[in-house]
Amino acid sequence: MIATFNWIVGRITVLLADDSVIVREGLRALLGMTDDMEVVGLADDYDELIARADALAPQAIVTDIRMPPTFQREGIDAARLVRKRHPGTGIVILSQFDDPEYAVALLSEGASGCAYLLKDGVAAGDQLARAIRIVTSGGSVLDPKIVAALVRPLGEADLSPLEEELLALVAEGRPIKAIAIKRRTTGADVATSIEQLFFKLAKQATGGGDAGLRNLRRLHQAIVDREEQGEMLSRLLPGGVADRLRRGGRGVGDTERLIVTVLMSDVRGYTAIAEESDPSRLAGQLMQHRTIASDALLEAHGTVMQFVGDSVMAVFGAPEPQSDHADCALHAAEAMHGAQLELNRRWASAGLPAFELGVGLSTGLVAAALIGSEERAEYSVVGDAVNLAQRLQQFASSGESVLSEATYAALSRRPQAEQIGPAHVKGRKELVTAFRVPALQPGR
Repeated sequence: MIATFNWIVGRITVLLADDSVIVREGLRALLGMTDDMEVVGLADDYDELIARADALAPQAIVTDIRMPPTFQREGIDAARLVRKRHPGTGIVILSQFDDPEYAVALLSEGASGCAYLLKDGVAAGDQLARAIRIVTSGGSVLDPKIVAALVRPLGEADLSPLEEELLALVAEGRPIKAIAIKRRTTGADVATSIEQLFFKLAKQATGGGDAGLRNLRRLHQAIVDREEQGEMLSRLLPGGVADRLRRGGRGVGDTERLIVTVLMSDVRGYTAIAEESDPSRLAGQLMQHRTIASDALLEAHGTVMQFVGDSVMAVFGAPEPQSDHADCALHAAEAMHGAQLELNRRWASAGLPAFELGVGLSTGLVAAALIGSEERAEYSVVGDAVNLAQRLQQFASSGESVLSEATYAALSRRPQAEQIGPAHVKGRKELVTAFRVPALQPGR
């Protein structure tokens, strides 16, 4: 394979991810023999890979496919997420599997900046270093064995277009009635077609056929993906939403108009902390902060929308309506401040810098929707309340929460607070009145 690339000025920063410490250290030693690369961090599972990629912003990531927690496709899934958050990051997947479907999964959203190499060939020559240089300049690399597998004829009849469609519907977990409606036929006809499809797959697989085995793996992976997605959603969403997605209900794609309270938090002075901290230790702090924030939000029946660097966004009153969404949001904010104070005490004994939080709360009308597919979806809310929460958190000093006028008015019991404004807020024409809730005192 011939590839062209531009040399990176200075040393290429690399993050290594593999659950085997022997493999990680072997790769680090291998890259340590180069003059233009520096390993800036290590990770041994999916969550740590994502957190360290956010904290370190490496130019390239070298990762195994299968890592904790499920040992399925964490490396590929993490690579996709990192590429969305940091589009310029080069990705090198290392695998012991020469199945071309893994390579196709990696490259399905664009080949630029991605490489797929087999582990058994990495130690030979400078294959890994060359791949890293190529992906950081936007090129792509495929192991020669994978290229051969991709162009190798199947040597047997695969599924027909109608059978392919039916297999895809079954893999998605669609019930027979739904498939019958889509195909404009009866449930009995669909049941018969599925039986014949599985008979064909079993016959192909029993005969050692690649197509049958490949399609059976496709079904198995679809089931694993659905279970994995369901578990992930259960950690972040209220049970009703996770159940809705797992059942493949009608919620996906539908838009609702809801009155909610939006919470935005941010670590004061995070940029200065990052400049003076060891990147690996800072990544660990960020993970602990996100954990306590998530716990506080979910305990108050909030929906965690996203973590972006040191910022957290959550919504109360969506997707399931809550009459006390403002109360729940304020309770969550207070719990976050309290938990962070306790975490800061533990960090101080370890010589780590404290995270000082500022929180903004805003209540109003939003448009909410589950966007994506039944198996891969994200929950999103859009509206002025979201924008205002972002602005208000900027007015919150360490340990404080700043509430919009609508949030303060919606509380069943109003805390002691200092009125702010009416004042101008960036991006808004009308004056804004807000209420600042003071920081918790140490020991409370």
